[in-house]
Amino acid sequence: MKKNTLKIMSFNTQHCENFLTHRIDFPLFADAIRKCGADIVGLQEMRNKGVSADYEDQVGVLSRLSGLGEHYFAKAFDVGGCDPYGNGFLSDVSVVSAETIPVPDPVPRRYDGYYEPRCLIKAVLENGLTVLVIHFGLNPDEQENAVKVVLENLEDEKCILMGDFNVRPENEVLSPIRERMKDTAEMFDVPKFSFPSDKPYMKIDYIFVSKDVEVISADIPEMVVSDHRPYVVEIGF
Repeated sequence: MKKNTLKIMSFNTQHCENFLTHRIDFPLFADAIRKCGADIVGLQEMRNKGVSADYEDQVGVLSRLSGLGEHYFAKAFDVGGCDPYGNGFLSDVSVVSAETIPVPDPVPRRYDGYYEPRCLIKAVLENGLTVLVIHFGLNPDEQENAVKVVLENLEDEKCILMGDFNVRPENEVLSPIRERMKDTAEMFDVPKFSFPSDKPYMKIDYIFVSKDVEVISADIPEMVVSDHRPYVVEIGF
């Protein structure tokens, strides 16, 4: 039976701020999505309509400019209590359902670092794929909570997990995910890094797939668009 193939892209956009000019630049980000040939995109650090003038429907704008007609915004929290911020999802495949699942804030907080509310997008597509998009926190207790939420929402078949995990590949917090999924970075001939985009020296962005999904190719293109480089994987299922 002939397999379906799709290109999956994970991209921390830093609210669509051009890394070089430090200005919001929707055409630049939409062009990067098109150049990567993405059919499905998981976006992190996205804004939505709020009180402040520079808080608008960024996911909707990228959907329109990139030609990926299905889109969804997941609010993690309101900046200043009035401006929505979170993750986004774009798809050229029809979305059957999409939901926002909060990552619980650690109580008590065990570290002195910066804490921020986080969330997971869980989208079910018409082709049977389940797509999860997440942005881990910076502190180990936040990351542990994020992994718990991921594990509660993973499917063992036709499942994609992607996002900015804020940990390097050797971090043990990823072990429970690795037990259930394949790390697409295993396709790299040499190590590839995603952050910072101009002179990357670490990999903190990931795309995992369930074990039944074929990984045809994987790459972190040498693009300086956001502060992170995009991560692109072609899959067959």
